[in-house]
Amino acid sequence: MELKGKVAVVTGAGRGIGRAVALLMAEAGARVVVNDLGGAVSGEGEAKEPADQVVEEIKKAGGEAVANYDSVAAMQGAERIIQTAMDNYKKIDILVNNAGIVRDRMIFNMTEEEWDVVLAVHLKGHFACTKFATIYMRQQKSGRIINVASDASRGETGCANYSAAKAGIIGLTYAVARDMDRYGVTCNAIAPLALTRMAKDVQASAESSQKSGKPISKNVINVFSEPSEIAPAVLFLASDQAADITGQVVGIGGGKITIWAQPGPERYFYSDSPLSTERINELFNTTLGMGKNLKLNPIYY
Repeated sequence: MELKGKVAVVTGAGRGIGRAVALLMAEAGARVVVNDLGGAVSGEGEAKEPADQVVEEIKKAGGEAVANYDSVAAMQGAERIIQTAMDNYKKIDILVNNAGIVRDRMIFNMTEEEWDVVLAVHLKGHFACTKFATIYMRQQKSGRIINVASDASRGETGCANYSAAKAGIIGLTYAVARDMDRYGVTCNAIAPLALTRMAKDVQASAESSQKSGKPISKNVINVFSEPSEIAPAVLFLASDQAADITGQVVGIGGGKITIWAQPGPERYFYSDSPLSTERINELFNTTLGMGKNLKLNPIYY
């Protein structure tokens, strides 16, 4: 799939999935803005080397790219990221919102700062970059936005901040798809299972449990794919072939690809009169709840 003539902005592109996406899009002919703050997986610090290295790699392969080092969590930073594409390439066709961090902690130990910073980078970062990109996409009546969600949006133990941010990204994806459909702009999300810096602790924990003989709900050994195996799904959603696909969450990794069901009511009961607490209790024991597991299902990869 070719992206010749297209301009792509990829956030968090210095490592992991973002790096793989930037390299693949450049290989497909896109001119790429490689954004990366260059911080640790927990968000501290900054460095230019990760973004610069990817730009250099793209140029050595004969592609075009420019680096940007701003934080997606700041509105001015997000504006500068998109402006980098306009200043260098005069347009933006593709936005991949990928930048993210983790600050894992059980909910009863999580600090306000740990909550705020994760939502700022993930959810606010997606909003901020999307806001400034859609200003131009609306004018040109075309564009592709690909967000990065996660299986954790269904609720992972020990990362309420990350799970909430990723669930918010899915809601944002649906809303942006509706807002921008009339302008020829699509917005989709991927939910990757990728062996990145953020996932290595998950795999290490599973390996440790397996070696010690502890039961685990699912063997996650080898379920995570390399970032290069995730990038083709992003390339597809950014291509002209995906022009009629919008408002979807695509799971990718572990040797499989899925389309997620969109949220909505599973069972209905209509009443002509207000429902009392007693009537609701009766319904949960009969019509609404009959044969249904009303406890949280485990996550199966």
